[in-house]
Amino acid sequence: MTELTLNRSATREKEAAREHLWMHFAAHPQTADELPLIVRGQGAYIYDDAGKKYLDGLAGLFVVQAGHGREELAGAMSRQASELAFFPVWSYANRPAAELAERLAGLAPGGLNKVFFTNSGSEAVESAWKLAKQYFKLTGRPLKHKVISRMTAYHGTTQGALSITGVPELKQDFEPLVPSAHKAVNTNFYRAPLHQDDPEAFGQWAADQIELAIQAEGPETVAAVFLEPVQNSGGCFPPPPGYFQRVREICDTYDVLLVSDEVICAFGRLGAYFGADKFGYQPDIITCAKGMTSGYAPMGAMIASDKLFEPFASGRNTFKHGYTFGGHPVAAAAALANLDIFEREKLNDHVLSNEIAFRRTLEKLHDLALVGDVRGDGYFYGIELVKDKTSKETFSAEESRRILKGFLSKQLFENGLYCRADDRGDPVIQLSPPLIAGQEEFDEIEQILRHTLTQAEQLL
Repeated sequence: MTELTLNRSATREKEAAREHLWMHFAAHPQTADELPLIVRGQGAYIYDDAGKKYLDGLAGLFVVQAGHGREELAGAMSRQASELAFFPVWSYANRPAAELAERLAGLAPGGLNKVFFTNSGSEAVESAWKLAKQYFKLTGRPLKHKVISRMTAYHGTTQGALSITGVPELKQDFEPLVPSAHKAVNTNFYRAPLHQDDPEAFGQWAADQIELAIQAEGPETVAAVFLEPVQNSGGCFPPPPGYFQRVREICDTYDVLLVSDEVICAFGRLGAYFGADKFGYQPDIITCAKGMTSGYAPMGAMIASDKLFEPFASGRNTFKHGYTFGGHPVAAAAALANLDIFEREKLNDHVLSNEIAFRRTLEKLHDLALVGDVRGDGYFYGIELVKDKTSKETFSAEESRRILKGFLSKQLFENGLYCRADDRGDPVIQLSPPLIAGQEEFDEIEQILRHTLTQAEQLL
């Protein structure tokens, strides 16, 4: 195919996308030229229709753990599709789903042995809330239906998951939502109102705010607390020392379930299969998705404890909930092959061996006027941008739109780095490269960020 033919084809595809493809979380492009067309991925890089190369600094969307272009994942999916392309797990099992459920149960923290498959993280979160409600009804505590989550936290887009989400601007166009979802403070130590010189004391204080929220609603009405190991929205808030241990104590005291929402944090993002293991706490439910298949097929899961399954174990009660494509055999085959790569290439160990280098490379950016904080864990980092480093003054709404959305989002991509400039909460740049990345990719990320942020300084 000639270069002219390729260019004509790409132009048609862009125009088709502009006319018919409804973009997610994005302003609709007015011309085809405004729309990037990504056609190929290899390793830690993606390529557009013109052949330009970009470092995938977000692993797609916190997803492509093993990197792009892994033929063994595509091959596993092809082999399974030729044998059994689809059959629902509604009263039936298929081999890949059964094997994957056993494998995930073996990797999850102790006692989490029941795997309910979904297609996405939002669906996993939705499933966890529904399970919590039904569990307490079946065990004689029907008033326990409320949930506590954190301010600025993102937990999904379905009506229940969006209610748990703590980002008001994402919710207002879809209200009224599901009632009974309440918020407590997050673990943003950079902007901590108290204990700014003592992370452990701040962690205890932040955890105690969850207890106050439970008490305010009435412990007899609260079913679950939903927390990410490292909170995504707002810019990667890691837990202070002792935070999750104190939250676990609070949940035990008030008979409240602890849900670890690991849609982003699971499968190596923090250097462990599950973030709960990284930070040493025992949840009652884990919700996960994204990196389970490295993005090669949509798949999520709710992994629940034996205790929560007990009311259903005899067959007298049914969890009246499910999805057509949950436990899809082709997606499960991709997940199994992905876990094989994790084991063979020791991806968790690779992240643990390189996470300090990643942090130190990003911390070089502290000399820039716009960089206020660098925070995160593993291969999951946020860089908070500020108007004034000394006072930590943030941008006005107009400045944030102009600098973050109007300039940085596009210019970082133009300069060869796909990442995320986000203003849900304080303005941040989020980074989450494929787990195969190393110092060479870290340096490239830092250099592109330095150049682009230096350009952005001129806009103030």
